[in-house]
Amino acid sequence: MNMINSHKNELSPEERDDLLGILKARFEKNMDRHKEFKWAQVGAKLEADAAKLWSLNEMERTGGEPDVVGYDKKTGEIIFYDCSAESPEGRRSLCYDREALESRKKFKPKDSAKEMTAAMGIEILTEEEYRGLQKLGKFDTKTSSWLETPADIRKLGGAIFADFRYGNIFIYHNGADSYYAARGFRGSLRV
Repeated sequence: MNMINSHKNELSPEERDDLLGILKARFEKNMDRHKEFKWAQVGAKLEADAAKLWSLNEMERTGGEPDVVGYDKKTGEIIFYDCSAESPEGRRSLCYDREALESRKKFKPKDSAKEMTAAMGIEILTEEEYRGLQKLGKFDTKTSSWLETPADIRKLGGAIFADFRYGNIFIYHNGADSYYAARGFRGSLRV
């Protein structure tokens, strides 16, 4: 896929077509994730929202392999999650948020998960969303992913992350300023 026009947060017609082709192929290959949908519904929504398509491209570009996982009946939005087998490779070695990044005196990571999600126009998965994702397959069997952290935990300097080991989902805590080569984050996007 071509590089995006990041200064405009807009895809060229060729980039748009490339991304739609990738998303359609993934959608059709993984129908068990979204049995109630047809690609025509999804494609039409995507083509009508250039900003959301740009965000999906960012998810794809950073290794997230976004796919449809649900539908919000109240809002009419189609829900995408990062469905890569492991935490997206282009989003690893990040601390949790800006405050955590600034608190590090030495060996600062390149970015934080919360700032990266904001720049991409997506949200970090919540614990509930992560548990829902794990019902669709086995994800993060070798990596882990930061999760949206409750304010009371974050206020005390912590953050939560999750992975899948020994046939179970584990939710852990760590200092928000920590970062590891095998920990990234998974995002969600509503279109």
